[in-house]
Amino acid sequence: MQHIHLDLNTSILEDPTNAHNRWHPDIEAVAWVEPGETFKLDVRDGFDVQVSPDSTSESVASFDFDSNHPMTGPVGVKGAEPGDLLAVDVIDVDAVGFGSTLFIEGFGVLGDIFVEPHLVRWFMKNGYATSPDLPGVTLKGHAFLGLMGVAPSRGLLEAATRREGAVVDDGGAALLPSAHSAAPRVEPVASEGLRTIPPRENGGNMDCLQMGPGARVYFPVLVPGALLSVGDTHYAQGDGEACATAIECGSVATLRVDPIKKTDAQFAPRTVMYEYTQPAAEKARKYVCTTGLPILEDGSLAELDIRQAARNAVTEMIDYLVATRGYTRGQGYALISVAADMRLTEAVDFPSPMVSVALPLDIFDDPPTTLL
Repeated sequence: MQHIHLDLNTSILEDPTNAHNRWHPDIEAVAWVEPGETFKLDVRDGFDVQVSPDSTSESVASFDFDSNHPMTGPVGVKGAEPGDLLAVDVIDVDAVGFGSTLFIEGFGVLGDIFVEPHLVRWFMKNGYATSPDLPGVTLKGHAFLGLMGVAPSRGLLEAATRREGAVVDDGGAALLPSAHSAAPRVEPVASEGLRTIPPRENGGNMDCLQMGPGARVYFPVLVPGALLSVGDTHYAQGDGEACATAIECGSVATLRVDPIKKTDAQFAPRTVMYEYTQPAAEKARKYVCTTGLPILEDGSLAELDIRQAARNAVTEMIDYLVATRGYTRGQGYALISVAADMRLTEAVDFPSPMVSVALPLDIFDDPPTTLL
């Protein structure tokens, strides 16, 4: 079986072999695979090997976040042509090393509130993760690739740059192309390459925990060979990834690829599709859930604002964890990101959608007998 190797303990800026951290159609394949072939890839952690067991919350502030999301690849698929689909079967994601969860100012749904750097270090053993920075919690591992995608076409590269630039021009936030800490450093890739955030039509940083082992993910092929790349392994994550990071770690991923000719497909998705099987529950799980409405601090209504509803639901769960578990607000924010699911509970009752945050209680070493 073909195995695409790289050094999981060395930054992409020190050794860019078989890796990159920008999307661009001119990045050449590091390997080619046949249709139906199964292969392995070494995958660096999403922070590009900047976190170690000795790291502290204070050291997070000095990280280079322009080098984040190192991707392994691209892998060319023989016979894949623009207009086709690329089906990627996720066979296995074997997490290695230790993991980390962190946030800084601007990260997550409450990035304007949590402005001090915060780090949680996780140690994985026998399929579970525990942390000295979040005592009393044990999380079962469910490793998946937070980042998967194919190379953008020149047209998508230009369209994404234009529309995301317009967001910035209007006062919004977006990560625009930048040569700083880009890999590869060659031009015009370094200056033109799209950042891994946000997800786009070609995939990218989707952080979808259902895209783990057993899932099949479909990508529209935009360039010859598709040029598949993967990265950003998550050992555990809640749906929605509230603080913008999960338990981030390195891994060895096993994938299988199959191009589907456009003449054979019944449907041509414009963005990524996926299929997965929800595993049967090992046991019944009890949850505590908070809810949020799009109500601002002054009591006014942010009409149909799902993000504001999510902010309020997350804030409620943080307050609950502080009151009932004695965690700091930073610990609560991180715990929600790795273990709780944000759910769009109500989307049709205008002008107030509702978002829920659902936290399983069996993650606690001493689950509460009463919730309030």
